[in-house]
Amino acid sequence: MAGSNRHHHTRDRDKRDDHRQDRRYREDRGTPDGEDRSRNPRDKQRYTDPQRDPRVYEDTRHHSQAAPSSYTENSSSYYDDSQTYHREEALYNLRYLTTSRGISQGLEFTLSLLIIICAGVNYNNTGRYRDIASLGGLYQYYYGGANAFTGAEAQKVQQLDDQFYQLKLPPYIFSMACGGALMFYAGVLLALGVFRMPYRFPPLLLGEALLDVLIGFGFIPAVAFYFIKLQEIYNNSICKEREAMYSGKGLRGFECNFNGADVAGGLFGVLGVIIFPVSAVFAIRAFRRVRKMKQSPAEDNNL
Repeated sequence: MAGSNRHHHTRDRDKRDDHRQDRRYREDRGTPDGEDRSRNPRDKQRYTDPQRDPRVYEDTRHHSQAAPSSYTENSSSYYDDSQTYHREEALYNLRYLTTSRGISQGLEFTLSLLIIICAGVNYNNTGRYRDIASLGGLYQYYYGGANAFTGAEAQKVQQLDDQFYQLKLPPYIFSMACGGALMFYAGVLLALGVFRMPYRFPPLLLGEALLDVLIGFGFIPAVAFYFIKLQEIYNNSICKEREAMYSGKGLRGFECNFNGADVAGGLFGVLGVIIFPVSAVFAIRAFRRVRKMKQSPAEDNNL
């Protein structure tokens, strides 16, 4: 019995000693601020420095590799949206060409071009006689005969042709100059409308309306002057003598009358009397609509 008690006390003492050693070991391992003493200074620096920590380095490297792709996606999305916006804005501006003002200004441009073409046809037609028969040989055989001018007659008719051409130039030059100015004017109005300048500066519409009215009514004296001047040219003695010489040879097309280009140019001038005042009415209506849009910006019309 005494031996068993001694053995029991010895075992309890050994447990207490083991527990005391274990607590002292844990105290030696720990520090007051909770750091681990088992690591050497190099390990502590390696694990406490985030730049040298391999796990932190791997995370940073992964993030740096993923950032360019994300930036590329964002930048490409931005440029795609920007290009789409500019494309839609350009298409929206081109809708102006289908409006009443755009169509009327397009007609003004086309009308001015047709006036230039009609005047240019007569301007480029010198109508000078070519004395081919005097070359002899086959030319004499095919182009000679009773209907050909030869010698002094050929020189005389050529001189009359040159004089008549110089006589008829002023009205055609005047017509081409007016047509070119009106075509430039209509083109500028179209450009301003496409870029929506009348909406930003509404007084432009009033100026456009005033000019359209003046141009429209200005066509009346211009057309009258055009036909009066041509009639004076065709009643001139030079034209009459030239006509007589050609008709004496049985040649037609040299009469002192209005030709097709003359009549067409006058008709286009009459159309200008109608188109330009109508465009002025559209400009006044657009000015009123712009004022309403300025008062209520929610309303949107392409002007």
